[in-house]
Amino acid sequence: MHIERGRLSIACVCMVLGFMLAVQFRTTQDIKSAAPLQRVEVLTERLQALESENEDLRSELQELKGSTAAGKDCKLSEDMLMLSGSMALEGPGVIITIDDSSKGAQELKKADDPNLYLVHDEDLLKVVNELRAAGAEAISLNGQRLTANSEIRCAGPTVSVNNVRSAPPFEIRAIGNIKDLENAVNMRGGVADTLKVWGIHMELASSGKVWIPAYKNVMRYKYATAAVEQEGEK
Repeated sequence: MHIERGRLSIACVCMVLGFMLAVQFRTTQDIKSAAPLQRVEVLTERLQALESENEDLRSELQELKGSTAAGKDCKLSEDMLMLSGSMALEGPGVIITIDDSSKGAQELKKADDPNLYLVHDEDLLKVVNELRAAGAEAISLNGQRLTANSEIRCAGPTVSVNNVRSAPPFEIRAIGNIKDLENAVNMRGGVADTLKVWGIHMELASSGKVWIPAYKNVMRYKYATAAVEQEGEK
C-alpha cells in the first residue's frame, strides 16, 4: 500500500515537472519570437520619424529656394530701375557748377566771338562724357536725370535736357568714385582747362552723399522689340 502511494506521488511530481517544463519551453519560444517583432516595431518608428524629418527638410528647402528666387527677382528689378534712371539714387560723387564767363558786357562786345565766353550744350556734353568715361553710375543736369534717351542740346539762349529748358548756372551731379571723377574733369588739357581759356567759371566739389533724382518722363518703345535670336544665330 505504501509502495503504491509512493509510485502515485512520483507520477504526480513527474507530471507537474513535465507541465512546468512545457510551459517554460513555450514561454521561451514566445519571448524569442516576440523579440524580432519588437525590433521591427522600433525600426518602423524610427523610419517614420526620419521620413517626417526629411519631409520637413524638403519643405524648408523649397521655402529657401523660393525666398532666394524672390530675392534675385527683387535685386534684378532694383538693378533695372537703377539702370533705367527710374529710381532716385544717392552715393559718393561730385557736384560741378558751370557758369558763363565773368567778362562784362563791354568786354564781350569787343571780343571776336562773344559766344565763346558762354556755356553751350557741347561744353556740358564734354563734361558729362568725361564723367561717364570715369565710371559715373548716375548723372543729372540741373535736376534732370540723364539716361540713354536724354538729350543735351541748344535751344536758343537756353539748353534743353529731357525737353526741359534751363539757363546757366548749370549744375552737374555725378555718383561714382570721387577720385576718378575729379581726375577725369581736371586732367591736364582736359575740359576744365579748355573752359578756363574763355573765362568760363567751373567749380567742382566732392561729397560723400550726392543725391540724384529719378527720370521724370515715361520711356516708351514704339519700334524696338525683344530679339528672339542673337544676330549670329540667324
